Amino acid sequence: MSSAWLLPEHIADVLPAQARRVEELRRVWLDVARCYGYELVMPPMLEHLESLLSGTGHALGLKTFKLVDQLSGRTLGLRADTTPQVARIDAHLLNREGVTRLCYCGPVLHTRPEGPHATREQLQLGAEIYGHAGLEADLEAAELALEGLQVSALQGLVVDFADVRLVQGVLAGLGVTNLEPALHDALVEALTNKDVATLRELAGQGALRQAPDAAKVLVSLTTLFGGTEVLARARALLPAHELIHQALADLGWLAEHLQTSHPDVSIGFDLSDFSGYAYYSGIRFAVNGAGHANALVRGGRYDEVGAVFGRRRPAAGFSLDLKILVGLLASHQEQAAHTAVCAPWGSDPALRQAIRELRGQGHTVVCVLPGHEHDVQEFDCDRELALVDGRWSVRAL
Repeated sequence: MSSAWLLPEHIADVLPAQARRVEELRRVWLDVARCYGYELVMPPMLEHLESLLSGTGHALGLKTFKLVDQLSGRTLGLRADTTPQVARIDAHLLNREGVTRLCYCGPVLHTRPEGPHATREQLQLGAEIYGHAGLEADLEAAELALEGLQVSALQGLVVDFADVRLVQGVLAGLGVTNLEPALHDALVEALTNKDVATLRELAGQGALRQAPDAAKVLVSLTTLFGGTEVLARARALLPAHELIHQALADLGWLAEHLQTSHPDVSIGFDLSDFSGYAYYSGIRFAVNGAGHANALVRGGRYDEVGAVFGRRRPAAGFSLDLKILVGLLASHQEQAAHTAVCAPWGSDPALRQAIRELRGQGHTVVCVLPGHEHDVQEFDCDRELALVDGRWSVRAL
């Protein structure tokens, strides 16, 4: 029998020092989002399963914990992603005309971890902008993500852009129509993994056999990664098709404007990376930080997210896991203990009034309980409340 205090695998408590840093970072990000005009929403932790997995949410099926509602007998799900819930709020509860900006921060649960050392309970923070189809919304989402990371004191940021429309454009440019769903999924996976051998094999299957240049074009797509020069190379190597032309023009516009507003950020492209293909509808981006192998922030355009709720609205945004961000910050910089005022415990009304006044001014005051004068704690008591000349006063330690 396992011990009652052991937690499930890849689930962990957040202890005081880390919890404080998480909460401080949460406030920083939400304050930045508010400065951009984003309103905070708090969707519930669980919903009817069909709502959580509707539309683009179907890809979350394997990640979602499921349970039976004892009141209705219907199947509920514990959310694995908050975006479908925010789309539902925009479509049905707010139902506004024009632009709506929403942000959120709360836990999401995954049935399986995304890596050997990953948690299954992420603290997902995100921002979404609904109602504007232009690139200005994509730019705003990327700029907000970068500003949040920079305010969090992260350096060496790199933004990688891609666009899911390139798959559609390449296939249309090759004259390939009605590609079998299984073959299409295998093609997207091979392109994302830059699996040249598999791409050459797939080029001889199904509807792809109609295009004699399929293997050559698909393989060339895997070489299109790097700086802004990639866009020019893509125009030379990929078929001349309107979808490709538009995607490359949009990527160039977005990169140019982002570089102007954030000259210290490196910008790159990986035109064969179609991660999240079923979710995104256009440009997608990932932000990486120095010393972390995986993307810290993922975002882009997902215009189909609200369609299942009866209101197809242009949408762009991003999300991140605050726990990962806090862990990265802790490994890069010394985390100083929170300073506090140390006060003796006592029933003296003047003492208790002095403590209340200090706390009202925003100071942390730790009362030392009798017999615990030498306890070790997170707070760095660099001052003390002492009785000096008959008055309770704060002095340095």
